[in-house]
Formats: sequence, structure tokens, C-alpha cells
Amino acid sequence: MAKNLVIVESPTKVKTIKKFLGKNYEVVASNGHVRDLPKSQLGIDPDNDFEPRYITIRGKGDLLASLRKEVKKADHIYLATDPDREGEAISWHLTKALKLEDKSYSRITFNEITKNAVKSSFKNPRDIDMKLVDAQQARRILDRMVGYRISPLLWAKVKRGLSAGRVQSVTLRIICDREAEINAFIPKEYYTLDVELTVKGAKKPIVASFYGDKNGKMDISDKATLDEIMKACEKESFRVLSSKKTKREKKKPLPFTTSTLQQEASKALNFSLQKTMQVAQQLYEGVDIKGSGTVGLITYLRTDSVRISEEAKADAKAFITETFGAEFSDDTDISTKKSKKNIQDAHEAIRPANLHLIPSEIKESLSRDQFRLYQLIWRRFMASQMSSAEYETTTVRVGAGDYVFSLATSKRIFDGFMSVYVSADDEEEDKNAITESLNEESVLTLKEFQEKQHFTQPPAHFTEASLVHTLEELGIGRPSTYSPTITVLLKRRYIGKEGRSIFVTELGDVVNDIMKDSFPTIVDESFTANMESLLDGVEEGDVDWKSIVRNFYPDLEESVKIAEEQLQKVEISDEVTDVICENCGRNMVIKYGPHGKFLACPGFPDCRNTKPYLEKIGVSCPKCGKDIVVRKTKKGRRFYGCEDYPECDFMSWPRPVADKCPKCGGYMVQKGNRIVCANEQCGYIAESKS
Repeated sequence: MAKNLVIVESPTKVKTIKKFLGKNYEVVASNGHVRDLPKSQLGIDPDNDFEPRYITIRGKGDLLASLRKEVKKADHIYLATDPDREGEAISWHLTKALKLEDKSYSRITFNEITKNAVKSSFKNPRDIDMKLVDAQQARRILDRMVGYRISPLLWAKVKRGLSAGRVQSVTLRIICDREAEINAFIPKEYYTLDVELTVKGAKKPIVASFYGDKNGKMDISDKATLDEIMKACEKESFRVLSSKKTKREKKKPLPFTTSTLQQEASKALNFSLQKTMQVAQQLYEGVDIKGSGTVGLITYLRTDSVRISEEAKADAKAFITETFGAEFSDDTDISTKKSKKNIQDAHEAIRPANLHLIPSEIKESLSRDQFRLYQLIWRRFMASQMSSAEYETTTVRVGAGDYVFSLATSKRIFDGFMSVYVSADDEEEDKNAITESLNEESVLTLKEFQEKQHFTQPPAHFTEASLVHTLEELGIGRPSTYSPTITVLLKRRYIGKEGRSIFVTELGDVVNDIMKDSFPTIVDESFTANMESLLDGVEEGDVDWKSIVRNFYPDLEESVKIAEEQLQKVEISDEVTDVICENCGRNMVIKYGPHGKFLACPGFPDCRNTKPYLEKIGVSCPKCGKDIVVRKTKKGRRFYGCEDYPECDFMSWPRPVADKCPKCGGYMVQKGNRIVCANEQCGYIAESKS
């Protein structure tokens, strides 16, 4: 019998796939990429039409030697790397590294590691798709050009080993822009007014919220308006103007894509993007299930398609009908809000590979994280194949003179998909029965007003989930790039995290400013999104991959040359301070380290004295009168505090200014191009003098 060799990417898959195939199949792993561009140089020849130079990745020599031995024994080789651009490129690199040109080989793909899917792939072998390979080559080469041409400039500018990246840099700018919005935000005062009313014959009172007047909805923007409304309503009797019942549908959710899985796992399970992808990879490659051996539990985890196979739909329909009833089954496709041209539809949405492996029944075989993520995926897929939920809403309008108050209650009258899945954003059902019984005959009596002062809130800091959502909406990056991009920014200390919130560090601000000034195109959202569309065009066969590189490289080189000239003119020397080194008497200088600025003795290496750098901002502490300095949290986020900490605990996120508030005498802070009183209750605002 002929001997067949199957090469997969991950060694974890070997055991799972091996059990599906007969004795005539040997399964081995490449452990990911085997060839890449050299680390020590650009690896692309601009004078030879940008031809890349690939070399064996360090440490892969022994593995390739072992694979070559297996290739010699085989009559046919099946390249079974992952079903995406990167997987296609790995298969192509294997043909070169293993010299398969004169051997019999085929490319196979499967979207899930199940017996049916794996065996079916052997019935449909194909050639390597060079369109996919070229799309991956173009992405890799563009990233290499940006990283290897710009990173040395950052090193020169900031005097330490920094890096730039094509997607990384525009992501940093998006985060910095949000931070600038937050810092420039000036809160505005507004009020809400609720009224508590007793209902004759009812045990509990009702609470209605201010809606407006007879002309329609209105906002309460100041205390005077609030007082005027309350004074007018006190003189009037409250009465029910109308009661209206309506029905509404809550549509079932779409099945998970990579980005929506990352977002929901972040919100519902508090998983980082990196953790979500690691656990999902384990579920895809296979978990040892008691009584069944190693089983792949989910379909391929890198996808931005919501398509579901007809076979999976039929299986889900039968399962739902049998378990819940026919009225709960609805496998019609849901149209998205807007069609996306860049959706990769090569494989399905993320779903359970076998719907009958119910999470609760295999819980003992899974780790806690595996169980929680698998349960989330299983329930979301089930929900996507079920009927919409139905609600009945009762809205009551209550009048008092010219003013109108409103209250509403909502109850679920058909569970639909919500019998198995409720997302982290779903509201709790309101079961207030009193509202339903109100009518024009109801007798209402004023019990009390409940007024509250509020201030508008700035845009929220990005979380990993909301950042992924924004990148996806802008068309920046791909499912496989979101997690590594954010991970690199955290690792380089360009950004930090406090709880779930992402913030920019001082280092991130410096790098972003350089990129915006010297390489505005690289950090332009539209340019980066358009580049993704061009890469999609390569995959579809409409664009030549080298034409993208030919057009990109000259502009990049021109920007680098200009930046090099400017950097030479504005070369930064160490800033000398008036702090004296206690070891040798020299004036200490400001240096940059992994966590930002610090003081160092210029006598290094003879004198190695260093100390924290406390940058004074020329403003006195409003609590104790000493200097306010720039400080950082443990995670690297900048704030302003007293130099006498911990004896004085003053701190402020926005930068304090020297001028006192002329209205209340308190301290003021910088908000964009305005100076505002730190006391929101005061609300004083002035234009900045600078």
C-alpha cells in the first residue's frame, strides 16, 4: 500500500488527526513557519523588483531534516496547514524548504478537526493557491518595510530600542486620539427629575421620569429650569394621559466571528484577547474527552464570516426542534447592518464542531477556561439558529399641567433564543405589573420629587473589546492581527491597562507624535484600511502583489530620508538638571528607560547612580503648597501629584494650572485649549492663555 505523509502546523493536531486516518498515513507537524525573512536585514531587494529573500528560521534546521526524511519515505504528501492566508503561505514555504517540486503533493484544508471534515478533505485535494500566498507575502513585506525602515529612526529620536509597525502604529494613533478627546472634554451640567406617585388601590408607589412638555421632549439643562418645573407641577394634579401596549422583537444574534468572540469573551468572561485566542486554539485543535479520546470541539477560530454550512444548520434545526419545540427553530440568515466588502468567506463562522457535545455533559473533561469559552460559543451558535425573542411593552404618559412624565415596563412573552443565550449587554426584564393596570381612571397623588444633578461624561477609555470593535469598523487589520497588535503595544509600553481600560503612556505619546509628524500616511486610518482592501484584491486575483509594494516603497523611502535630515537637525542631547549626584557631585541628566524618564549620572560607567525623575510643572499643590510633579501609576499611566507624597495625597489626572478659579477660589486644570475649575459643581470655564 502507498504511504502518505500529512503535514500539519501544530503538534497538538497530530494525535487528533492520526486517529481518523489508517496505517498508511503518517502525520507530522511543522510547528508553524519554517522560513521567513532574515532578522538581521531588510530581506527585500528593491533593485530586483522587491524580490524577498527567505531563510530557514533559526532552530528549525533539525525539524526540517526530520521532515525531509519522512518526505523521502512517502509516495504522496498532503499539506494540511491552517485554512487561511498564513496557512497557505506556510504550505508554500514547506514545498520550497522540503524541495517538493519533484514529489507528488497536494494541499488540503478542513475547517474543523472532526472525522468527517478531515476525511472529506482528502477527497478534495488541490494545488497551492498562489493568490493567498501572494496576499500573505505582500502583508509580510509591507510590515517588514515599515518596521525596518522606521524603527531605527525612533531609536535615534528617543534614544532607546523602540519599534514601529504598519497596523501597530495606526492602532496607537487611534488610542492617542481617544486619550486627547478625554483630556479635552469639558463636562456640562444637566438634571433629571423623577416623580414618585401613589396609586389609589395599589400597595406600591410608581416612579415616572420627566419627559417634556405639551410640545414634546425637553432636557433640563440648569437648576432654574428644574425649580420652575417642580414649582409648576406642585400646583397641578397628576393624571394618566395615555397607556399604550406594543410588541417588539429582539432579534437573534449572529454566530461568532473572531472579533465578536474576542469582544464577548472580554465582556462576559473578562478574558484578554490573547487568552481568548489561546483557549480557542486549544478547543479547535482538540481536547481529550472522557470516553471519546481527543476531539476538536470548535471550527476554525480565525474568520470574519458569519456563514454556516447547510449541514450544520440542519443538525441545529433537528436538535432545537427536539429539545425546545418547532416554534423555537429559525435557521434563516440574519442580514448585517451593512455589508462589508472585506469579509473573508473561505470558511464558516465559529461554531461547535459537534452540536451534540453539550458543554455541561463534557465539563469534567475541560479546564475552567475551556469550559466557559466553549459554552459561550455553543450557546451563541444555538441562539443564531433559533427564533427571535418577543416582548410586550407598556408605556404610560402622566400629565401635570403642561408637563409630561413617562414610565414603561417590559415583559418577555416568548423566550426564543434567550432560553439558551443572553449577551453581556442584554437588559434585565422589568416585571412591574402596576404599570400595566394604569389607565385614565387611575387616581394619582404626588408623594415626592426625586431630582438629580448630573454632568456629561467624556468618551470612555478603550477596552480591548471596544478597540477591536473600532478596528473592525474602520477596516484596519484582520481577525488574526487584533490580539498580537494590542499585545505588542502593551509589551513595548506604548499603552497600559488599568482594570479593563487602556491608556497611553508617556512613551506612547512620544512615538505617536513622531509618527504623525514624519509618517502621516502610515498612521492614517483611511490609508491603512485601503491597504487591507488592496491585500484582499491580491487574494481575489484582481491586484498584483508586487504592484502594491512598488507603489508603497518609494513614498516610504522619501519620508524616511526627510525624517533622517530633520532628526539630524533636532538631535536631542541629555537634558542637564540642577539635581546633584550625591556620589560624585556631577549634575544629573534626564534619560529614557522602559518606564519613561529617570535621572542618571553623566559619569557612567564610573558612576552608576540613578534615581526617579520628578518633573515639576511650576504649579503649587493646593493642599500643602509644595510643588506638583508628574507621576505615574504602576501600570505607567501619567497623573499629577504632590512631590511630598505620601505625606500629601493630592492627585489629578488632568494637568493643574497656576491660576486659581475666580469664581470659587479652587484650583483649575487644563482641558484641551480651555482652563476649567476642577470642581464640577462650580463649572467655571476660560480659554487657555497659551
